[in-house]
Amino acid sequence: MIVRERDAYAQEVIAATIDRSALSAEDRAFATLLVLGVSSTWGTLDELIDRSLRSPKDIKADVRDALRISAYEMAFLHKETYAVVDQGVELVRAVAPRAAGVGNAALRSLARLMPAFPFDDPETDLAAFARLEGFPLWIAELLSDEMGPDAARAFMRASNEPAPLFVAENPLRAKEGEVLAELERAKAHCVAVGTGEDRVSGCWHVTPARVLSDGRIRRLIGDGKMLVSDASSQRVANLVLPETEPSSTLEIGAGRGTKTILLEGAAVRRWGHPLASHAAVDNHPFKIELLQRRAAEYGIDDIEGVVADATDLQATLGERTFDFVFIDAPCSGLGTLRRHPEIRWRLTLDHVKELARTQLALLRSAAQCVSPDGTLAYATCTVTRQENIQVVKAFLESPEGRAFRLAPIGGKSCFAPLLEPGSPDAHFAVTFRRVSE
Repeated sequence: MIVRERDAYAQEVIAATIDRSALSAEDRAFATLLVLGVSSTWGTLDELIDRSLRSPKDIKADVRDALRISAYEMAFLHKETYAVVDQGVELVRAVAPRAAGVGNAALRSLARLMPAFPFDDPETDLAAFARLEGFPLWIAELLSDEMGPDAARAFMRASNEPAPLFVAENPLRAKEGEVLAELERAKAHCVAVGTGEDRVSGCWHVTPARVLSDGRIRRLIGDGKMLVSDASSQRVANLVLPETEPSSTLEIGAGRGTKTILLEGAAVRRWGHPLASHAAVDNHPFKIELLQRRAAEYGIDDIEGVVADATDLQATLGERTFDFVFIDAPCSGLGTLRRHPEIRWRLTLDHVKELARTQLALLRSAAQCVSPDGTLAYATCTVTRQENIQVVKAFLESPEGRAFRLAPIGGKSCFAPLLEPGSPDAHFAVTFRRVSE
């Protein structure tokens, strides 16, 4: 209900309510499963509910919330329908006593539908597969067109796997090996991410995730020594840094500062000290204040906040240029569905197209802020070609992009890891080099 009413992220609601509740560990785990499960299959559940009602538009939102939980238990947890119906009716009665009769009829009708779900063979029918995996059909079709049917199906399955926990040791606060030692004292199993040249320094895959509730680990985070961050985010921060230490950095799309902290940590490991002259852009002053406050908690006190429209940086920055410009672009976030499952049901194709237009505008504006021979980096946490490869191509063909050439990133033309069970999230990144005139 909170996720729907506030348009919130399920994980944030879980952290603020379930994780802080007096429920037993077993009940917290089941409540978390229900919240994430309902959030990820929202549209499919609504289709099932609508098929079970004579007048779907007549039921109120809180009654539909209750019915979604029961529908999820039937369709995706495969619980005995008689038990789900009984519990579901009581749940409807608790939120809307007068709707108990409607809820009872809807749930009994839904139980009769279950043997036919997902209403065709998911191996041959994409719509049935999308229902089975809790995806809107338009996303399933888009992924299938862009990746191919097999890769798209693998991506959708992997997107419904539990999100793995990765952490980053912050060299600005923690001594080398301190984070690992504390995690192991807390009985966590830690595996280094990557090997050889692909090793992400200070990045660990940690199990079980509940170790984050240990007092010692909470202190690590509170002291700014450890950061919870997906390994792909950490990898991007390492890969986009120029080979030569930049004398000035401009960061666009810093958000809450996770990439800011990761970039600074990567710089410390590479050059022995933080980035010089690091400026961050946002169009809201309060977001700049939040970023600077969080960065300071991790030992970064000199981030210059710039309030500006990042699609028209020249209006604020004039002719000011930077050796390194990094765009962590706003995107559809489809590479992070394990962490934000509700995204798939809030997104539309028009939204993806609008994001791509904004991303291109950001690149064209930022390009004018790059010094001669400087580096421009672009990153997203999505997998659509419209927001990734096609934006890159459109930029290189633009008047501003003609002064740039793609530069290798991690020995390849782009960073675009596949999403697999247990893997980091699916991110995308490229780097450009400004060609001297």
